[in-house]
Amino acid sequence: MSTDEHAERFTLLRPLLFTIVYEILGSVTESDDVLQNSYLRWAEVDLATVRDTKSYLARLVTRQALNALRASARRREEYVGSWLPEPLLLEENDASADVLLAESVSMAMLVLLETLTPDERAVFVLREVFGFEYHDIAAAVGKSVATVRQVAHRAREHVRARRRRFEPVDAATTARIIEQFMTAAATGDLAGLLALLAPDVAWTADSGGKTTAARRPVVGAEKVAAVLVNLFRLGRPGNLRIERVNCNNTPAMVLRGERLEGVFLIEIAGGRITNFYAIRNPDKLLAVAAPRQISR
Repeated sequence: MSTDEHAERFTLLRPLLFTIVYEILGSVTESDDVLQNSYLRWAEVDLATVRDTKSYLARLVTRQALNALRASARRREEYVGSWLPEPLLLEENDASADVLLAESVSMAMLVLLETLTPDERAVFVLREVFGFEYHDIAAAVGKSVATVRQVAHRAREHVRARRRRFEPVDAATTARIIEQFMTAAATGDLAGLLALLAPDVAWTADSGGKTTAARRPVVGAEKVAAVLVNLFRLGRPGNLRIERVNCNNTPAMVLRGERLEGVFLIEIAGGRITNFYAIRNPDKLLAVAAPRQISR
């Protein structure tokens, strides 16, 4: 088999493989590293022995992702402040037609998946999001089929007990709320902001201790509105540019000055903003340069 065929098969499945790894790791840059290492291993495989390329490659990248996740466990335990996944920049409408895929890459779901063990996370992602058979998942995580079934049940119950109901917001409503929000925040309209925020809205910031940000979540409309007014006040002299993007299939703002200052994801439910995720750790902003493709 030629190297070209290895590359062709891998490239065809790359969006799917990237999505699997990203949902296990919550990191775009680490996912790229895993895929690169996995391809080097794949390039040495005799393709005549591969019966199902998709299942084979899913097993391969899952094993590499689990190795990376376990290796980073200590770093996450010692992390300064709240830890959030790296923002995933997408094309404007990517994943919007696939509700399950859209939810699976949402910041809320990724934060929830952080509460699972590495094996639970991998099993949940492969089974609940991508629908792989138990025998394929067992091969990927190095456990028996019976054990994987138990892990899947435990992970599913854990997620079900903690997940919020995912309700896609139609594009027109999203556009209206975001436009009103941008106007109110840019003009310091506190009353306008409060009208758009849910009473229990939360602001979670991730700086890793490398830039200024609240180290604990801020909860409550008045407190979050104050954070927003201060944030946008920084941009009034014109030293910051604000760009609207799609991250993790969620409306987001990118703030740029002399460098990228942060990515701020906005969650909307019931006609109000319920969550802000503020990623300001410069290490986590490196991948917000070009949109990625995801697939299920």
